Formats: sequence, C-alpha cells, structure tokens
Amino acid sequence: MEFNDDADLDTSQVDDRRGSGGGGGGGGGGLGGIPIPIGGGKSGLIITIAILAIVICGGGGLFGSGMLGGDEQGDNTNISKSCDKSNPDRFKNADCRNVLYINSVQAYWQQMLPQSFGTTYRPAKTVFFSNAVNTGCGQADSGVGPFYCPADGQVYIDLTFYNELSSRFGASGEFAAPYVIAHEYGHHIQNLLGTNAKAQQGDQQGANSASVRLELQADCYAGTWANHATETKDPQGDALFKSITEADVGEAVEAAEAIGDDTIQKRSGSRVNPDAFTHGTSAQRKKWFLQGFNTGDPRRCDTFSTSSL
Repeated sequence: MEFNDDADLDTSQVDDRRGSGGGGGGGGGGLGGIPIPIGGGKSGLIITIAILAIVICGGGGLFGSGMLGGDEQGDNTNISKSCDKSNPDRFKNADCRNVLYINSVQAYWQQMLPQSFGTTYRPAKTVFFSNAVNTGCGQADSGVGPFYCPADGQVYIDLTFYNELSSRFGASGEFAAPYVIAHEYGHHIQNLLGTNAKAQQGDQQGANSASVRLELQADCYAGTWANHATETKDPQGDALFKSITEADVGEAVEAAEAIGDDTIQKRSGSRVNPDAFTHGTSAQRKKWFLQGFNTGDPRRCDTFSTSSL
C-alpha cells in the first residue's frame, strides 16, 4: 500500500474527542478481554466489529442512556496540523493514515451509492475517542471495539483497538485498519438504505440470523471499496492511494478471518455454538469480503436473499 504524498486530507470528516488530539493512535493498553456489549440508549444498533453480540439498543446493560450523540464536539486543531501535506512525515502518524482511509471510503460511496442504488450519499463523521464516549446510542467505552451508531449516523473508534486486533486476534497488517473503517462505513450504507431497520425485525443470533447477514454484507461492502480504493481522489482530484497490493488485500482477509464467531469462540475456550453467532464464521467473513473485492459491485453483496452464506 502506497499513499499519495501530494493528497490533501480532509480532517473535517473526523471529530477528535481524545482530549489532547492528534496523538497518533498508538499507545499500550487493551480491551481487557473480548467485549460483549449490552443494549443501551433508546434507538439504533450498536454495531461493532470485534464483538460477540449485536443487539437492539434498549434499557440497561453496559451502556448508559445518555443521548449526547452529535452535541459533543472535539478539537481537530492538532490533527489538522499534523496531517497537513506540508508535514513530510504525516503518514507515519496513525491519525493521518486513518483520515486518509476515511476520506477514501467516503469518496468511494459518494460516487458508488447513487450509481448502484440510486440513493444520495450522506457523509458520516468518524469520532476518534479514548476510554469512553457519548453517542446517540448511549455511552460506550473502548471495550466495544469500533462501532457505528445509526441514531447519530457516526462511526466511533478508539485507535488503540488496532493494537488489540494485532496482539489478541493476530491481525497485524496495516491494511487491517482500512478494512475496519470500510466495514463500519458499510453499516452506514445499510443505514442509508434502510437495511439496518429491516434487520432489527429479524433474529439477532444464529448462523442464519439477520445480524450475521448484516455483518457479512458490511464485509462485502468493505471489499468493494478495496477494489476501487486506488480510484478514490481528494477534493482537488488527486489520488489518495498510489497502489494497493495483493499482500494488502491478504491482510484485510486475515483480519476478517481473525474475528469470525467460530474463531473467537474457540479462542475464548468455548465450544463452537452456531446458535450464538452474530457476525458469521471466519470462512464466511473471508468469503464475503472477497465477494466484494473480486466483483467490485455492491449490488453483489445481497446477503439477505441468499440461502448460502
């Protein structure tokens, strides 16, 4: 993967709520175990990438009922400065790499959503946070991993999650990061298309559940972005990526496989229980990411109509 050093990064697509800001997304710590979120707040789904459950937000649970989503604003001053192209070392900073990924994914959907589904794309900010954050779906902490909140239409991530993805789940490649971002924006696309709302009416657990189908579709959408990533451009028309290699795609596949339900259950010392699946098996997550990547067509990501997940 090679970035275009001349690309202009749009840091307004990020809301940095980490306090100090622009810290590079590194640092130690971990999630302290495989998190299992419980519903909180009044609406929407907490949709995460490295969890065992996806649930409709209701009362109680790990999340509070605060509804601050969208009202709380961060300070992008430091991140805007460090990610300006006048800084020759900006892509050594994880913040700037993630801004580029976010810019690329949104540039892709800005073109592809109207083209494929006849729907206008509505941009979504990504909130960088540390430890805990208030959202339209209630309060969440870093333990839930990255997630999308339909109630406020924003993606949330504590960038130290990538350390956990590498150390605990064995997905150490850099391209795991844009896969995570693209997956969460896949949920944003589902929200814009009404797929999230329909999925809430189905089963939330089980090998063929609406939850599994929702997650596998987000994986497929991430794959379609990866197929077109080198075509995405900044507002001035300059490419964001110079190249993406087969090895990069392999790192995304490795990340997808690492967080399959069966693999996570085995790693936690449990037996494989398909009745508890919420995200799909490792093989399924690989299959649907590659379905998106190989076709490059989000219309080929209909996990809800197929009998063969």
